[in-house]
Amino acid sequence: MIKIDLVTGFLGSGKTTFIKKYAKYFLDKGLRIGILENDYGAINIDLMLLGDIMGDNCELEMIIGGGDLETHKRRFRTKLIAMAMSGYDRIIVEPSGIFEPEEFFDLLYEEPLDKWYEIGSVITIVDVSFAADISEASEYLLATQLACTGAVIFSKQENFKFGDKEGTLSYLNSLLERIKCDRRLDEKVVIPSEGKFDNCDFERVSGSGYVVSDYEKEFYEMEEFKSVFIMNRKLNRKELEEKAEHLFKNPDKFGDIIRIKGFIEENGKYLFINMTKNNVEISDIAKGQDIFIVIGRNLIESDIKKEFGVED
Repeated sequence: MIKIDLVTGFLGSGKTTFIKKYAKYFLDKGLRIGILENDYGAINIDLMLLGDIMGDNCELEMIIGGGDLETHKRRFRTKLIAMAMSGYDRIIVEPSGIFEPEEFFDLLYEEPLDKWYEIGSVITIVDVSFAADISEASEYLLATQLACTGAVIFSKQENFKFGDKEGTLSYLNSLLERIKCDRRLDEKVVIPSEGKFDNCDFERVSGSGYVVSDYEKEFYEMEEFKSVFIMNRKLNRKELEEKAEHLFKNPDKFGDIIRIKGFIEENGKYLFINMTKNNVEISDIAKGQDIFIVIGRNLIESDIKKEFGVED
């Protein structure tokens, strides 16, 4: 059977960054890896971020579209059936941050997927800076992800919003309590303890499994989350930061923007830019293209595009 891992976490928590390192760990062991993505981003961006590990032993698949839950589940199931026939040793699933894990479990327990797949580890990435404001609906989704996780990875540990690891765990446990889940997290579930991975840590993560926990289900209109794509607009770093600041500061005009990510060209090479209201991350990228994605709640697409000089 093929082991399949689920990597959860809210928008911008660092799932793709973790998966890049996690997949390399398996590739170094000689395994053939499939990565299945359904994030609030474009295939162009995800493909380029993972570009240096892609090859004969590591392939990326995408779930495209699926506006309603049933359509999404059908496309998810179809992809998993196709990937089961492709000779992978391990599959890593990165869903959107707007994702409740019961969909994953429901599918893997159905025929014929239950004959081909064995659930490996459920891993939750938590941005401990909580740089993006988190709504009540987002807290609920994060709680459902924590309820079943086998390992919690803390990202951006240089800026704990809740003071330290203990304070963050206390906040996360308050989310579990809110959904009436009896599970409580402790330091043992946080891997690695100091935020720097070695092979022993990846071994622990890959064998961390998952937990079956009951909780009280809530219902939210997740259609409020969407993304706006800006293509073929060349901006330098200063121009992008100025536009981003204007977008973040004017939710009445543009909607509640959570994250802006994309590429800029500087001195003949591309950089990957990942921005929230309170944080800007910049990293080198082997190749890129002129594309930005604005992600948030209740976005006003026409005004966002006008801000970037793009006509509908």
